Amino acid sequence: MSLPPSATDPIRARLADWVEAVARDRDRAAFSALFAHFAPRLKTYLLRQGADNALAEELVQEAMLTVWRRAETYDRRQSTVSTWLYTVVRNKRIDRIRRERRPEVDLNDPLLVPDEPQSQEAVIDAGQTEMRLRTAIADLPAEQADLIRIAFFEDRTHRDIAESQNLPLGTVKSRIRLALARLRKVMEQD
Repeated sequence: MSLPPSATDPIRARLADWVEAVARDRDRAAFSALFAHFAPRLKTYLLRQGADNALAEELVQEAMLTVWRRAETYDRRQSTVSTWLYTVVRNKRIDRIRRERRPEVDLNDPLLVPDEPQSQEAVIDAGQTEMRLRTAIADLPAEQADLIRIAFFEDRTHRDIAESQNLPLGTVKSRIRLALARLRKVMEQD
């Protein structure tokens, strides 16, 4: 079932007939003829698009498998067989590029494995530690407690704090150092 090198309209009609035979009857001879006609052309197209030889062959196989499985979606009134097939193979190549740029997630990646749940005892201890720390901060002189809150809860630098509070940088550093020493002492006692 090779194609004559004559006029294109009879060739287009013959190609469309073969696709419809595959769709209607799962005609292996028609599919074989389509494969023989298009596989080399599709491979050449993919090679020109930058695919290597192995990838081009794999994508042609996938495209032709799509023809076998979905031949019934072809409509000769909408496009020629070649337009339909080149679109299929182009889309296969685009899908492959997207998959390579966005690799599949490895669910065994240590960063994706959730932490072991904490025991109730650990949760209670953490809550008690937090309460002690809150109480210790509340017991600090107001000027130290404010600077600790700004430095740690707002995550601001000493220089930013000095500018926003209109204080010398050395004063900010001293107050934070004194506050941390008092907090450490209280937390170590408990």
